[in-house]
Amino acid sequence: MSTPKTDALVIAGKAYDSRLLVGTGKYKDMEQTRAAIEASGAQIVTVAIRRTNIGQNAGEPNLLDVIPPSRYTILPNTAGCYTAEDAVRTCRLARELLDGHKLVKLEVLGDAKTLYPDVTATLEAAKTLVKDGFDVMVYCTDDPILCKRLEEIGCVSVMPLAAPIGSGLGIQNRYNILTIVENAKVPIIVDAGVGTASDAAIAMELGCDGVLMNTAIAEAKNPVLMASAMRHAIIGGREAFRAGRMPRRRFASASSPVDGLVG
Repeated sequence: MSTPKTDALVIAGKAYDSRLLVGTGKYKDMEQTRAAIEASGAQIVTVAIRRTNIGQNAGEPNLLDVIPPSRYTILPNTAGCYTAEDAVRTCRLARELLDGHKLVKLEVLGDAKTLYPDVTATLEAAKTLVKDGFDVMVYCTDDPILCKRLEEIGCVSVMPLAAPIGSGLGIQNRYNILTIVENAKVPIIVDAGVGTASDAAIAMELGCDGVLMNTAIAEAKNPVLMASAMRHAIIGGREAFRAGRMPRRRFASASSPVDGLVG
């Protein structure tokens, strides 16, 4: 199952059928990683360059054997970076390892406990990477002003958190996300905080262009089944957004007409 070609997600000029982006961490082994990603239907898969071997460590299992670049768009990320300099250096390493690959996910963390992003360092790193020719997808807080600034810098996608990374709390401030979506001219992808399929569907119903998740799938009791659930939730939520929901009403409104009843 996939979204229609006429409703593709377009990032850095490339169209994708799937609006679900997934990570590769926390699975029990490579086989489970492969099976879950396949069940998700995702076409963009993010990889933590500082924590995962994609060829930089000879003799160790290579994640690219499980998620081949011929089948997936690999999205290197800067998870674990706490300074703009480290994040930029990590992106440049990824570009070397992936033969000039330009699409990256920027995250610069400010706190080891909450994993909230460092806003100042994120802006600094984003400016440097865009100037250096990268296509930057950027993880940030759900601050509408910050999201607009990142768009203006030249980021190809802005990725506000729904809740802290790995928390599974779902979208905690729908109004901020809605404001971000309404004012954006680049894809808005919820990144972090999704816990189950209904959270993903809500993000899509708000008008987000996609959702990136890892823990919600990898830490489910059955990751492969949850990956499939997320795939369907993203599709259903997107279709509901495009269809336009009915108005909320305080009182009942009969489904069948009541005028002109016999008797």
